Amino acid sequence: MSQSNSIKLPNMSNYWMPFTANRQFRSMPRLFKAAKGNYFTSIDDRQILDGTAGLWCVPAGHGRTEIATAVGNQLLTLDYAPAFQSSHPLAFEAAERVAAYMPEGLDRIFFTNSGSESADTALKIALAYHRVCGNPLRNKLIGRERGYHGVNFGGIAVGGIAGNRKAFGNGLAGVDHIRNPLDIAKNAFTKGVPADGGVALANEFEQRILTLHDPSTIAALIVEPMQGSAGVVVPPAGYLKRLREICTQYGILLIFDEVITGFGRLGTKFGADYFNVIPDIITCAKGLTNGVVPMGAVAVKREIYDAFMEKSPAGAIELPHGYTYSAIPIACAAAIATLDIFAAEKLEDRAAGLSAYFEQAAHSLKGLPMVKDIRNIGLVAGIEFEVIAGKAGAMAFATYLKCFEMGIHVRFTGDIIAISPPLTIEKNEIDRIFNTLADAIKSVAAAGEVGLDASNYLKNEQAWAMQQSL
Repeated sequence: MSQSNSIKLPNMSNYWMPFTANRQFRSMPRLFKAAKGNYFTSIDDRQILDGTAGLWCVPAGHGRTEIATAVGNQLLTLDYAPAFQSSHPLAFEAAERVAAYMPEGLDRIFFTNSGSESADTALKIALAYHRVCGNPLRNKLIGRERGYHGVNFGGIAVGGIAGNRKAFGNGLAGVDHIRNPLDIAKNAFTKGVPADGGVALANEFEQRILTLHDPSTIAALIVEPMQGSAGVVVPPAGYLKRLREICTQYGILLIFDEVITGFGRLGTKFGADYFNVIPDIITCAKGLTNGVVPMGAVAVKREIYDAFMEKSPAGAIELPHGYTYSAIPIACAAAIATLDIFAAEKLEDRAAGLSAYFEQAAHSLKGLPMVKDIRNIGLVAGIEFEVIAGKAGAMAFATYLKCFEMGIHVRFTGDIIAISPPLTIEKNEIDRIFNTLADAIKSVAAAGEVGLDASNYLKNEQAWAMQQSL
């Protein structure tokens, strides 16, 4: 690694980093300066294998010339067009392309700028749909424990991660949650989808929530097909299908948050395709533009859209909602170019073809110190550690730092390491990810208490930070 006196750090005083321990980061800054293919280049010119596809959002690999060219050309042609009461042709082309990529029937597309905005948009569409249909009492929203639906107030209300909500007081009223499907006691180290318990777990939705609230007051249920941000929670067989049946029976809209599971992550276009369950609404973002330009989308069934068009007064704005940057031209160009790459390279099929190899590599970590569970589906895996009393998350964070030292970028969340590489990953790179992760786990565990101390890692980064403060 480079010496500290050869590294020039940016002024880190002004940028308030999201979802980051800012003081800790400034003490050992982990900075990337370039990316290509499946690799980042760190600020000291090391090649860091991207084991997380950015933040789940670069399925086609970094530095795709096709996307960069499309965005650059679009900037020189039409950089911006107002989204309200006017538009531009590329917005309609992008919507047509996204609609064609969606499961059959979800072909009306509302563009947003992120997964958080997509979640809030879907919730608003659900509430407004029931109102326009003459059912204003359907105003309750149901989420799921450990669910993640972004960070806007609607998303954190239906989300089920306490740490994302407790700092912000009361969110939306009329929200409840169902139990999450993780059952380590029964399903630890399951390869892929757990076989048992799915229908019974889904039936709790009917038994607990519907009895408590009355089904005629519930607007929508929102779930992730696979819970990613909570640490890769894979639903048991039959679970999502049974939720679909219950929602259909009681007139409740079913929303799939596919911000993570969309665009090939499970080896299919969407989680809806993987589980063969079609929701009423799908939210997506991240892989939609390969992470190049912020963009999200909400796809709804045609009958939902038609209800707004047919039941709203003539000349009225059917849905009073939107964003300044909805369908901004450069995002549309990036989305179309990304979908072209998926079509040409068949990335979903590629992910499906690698999934068995990836699964075997992930489960090779079974038996290592502190490893409590391994969960996988498609090209995503979660490795959960035993909780250390008084030091929640310390094992995962130390393992993340050790992996970074060893040239692999992984993601930690609580006591879990998540792996979700670009769909362009090669088998030898899968081997490198999990072999490095194994070495990191063994190294951290062998060091005991010292191994859990973050200050024992990234000594060069600490030296750079110290030099900057002088």
